[in-house]
Amino acid sequence: MSGRPESEPTGRRRPGRRPGSADTRGQILAAARETFSEKGFDKATVRGIARQAGVDPALVHHYFASKEGMFVAAMELPVNPDDVIPMITSGPREEAGERLTRFVLTMTSAEEARQPVLALARTAMTNDRMAAMIREFVTHAVLSRVAETLEIPLIRMEAAFAQLFGVVLMRYVVKLEPLASVSIEELVELLTPTIQRYLDGSRQFPLM
Repeated sequence: MSGRPESEPTGRRRPGRRPGSADTRGQILAAARETFSEKGFDKATVRGIARQAGVDPALVHHYFASKEGMFVAAMELPVNPDDVIPMITSGPREEAGERLTRFVLTMTSAEEARQPVLALARTAMTNDRMAAMIREFVTHAVLSRVAETLEIPLIRMEAAFAQLFGVVLMRYVVKLEPLASVSIEELVELLTPTIQRYLDGSRQFPLM
């Protein structure tokens, strides 16, 4: 006799969602990539991703503090908006342009951080669904939050971001000289007044 009650057969798991395992994080990320790709950033939900991965939503929150953090991990982006936005928005308002400029140029100077961003940008140029997903993430998870904190119209934040990203493309993809060779400090000094003007301008646009 085994001493085990007949009502508890061996080798049988209770029904329900999978518990955490060594590969749970990978399963969640795979489900997140599929969900973000199909529904975009805005319409994807933590519950939906958990359902796709076959895990409890609480387990998703165990690995990722927010949907933004999960997107960053799923797309292998180099930075999390939850970490970056306070760094850009904290401090004197008149220095926000320099903080933003220095962050973008410093972050993209490292190849391991720059390549995932450029890879997504290249994909977005030929894939409408990917373009929409990136647009939603950049707009709602990054630019809108910075604009609201600084109390500036979204269009001004978008213009500042577009100018800086254009510089990154010319510097590292097109390799336009002498832009590609000058130091980060030289670029920060050159670009900061223009970026700050975007952030300081009169509020003739709606706060969208």
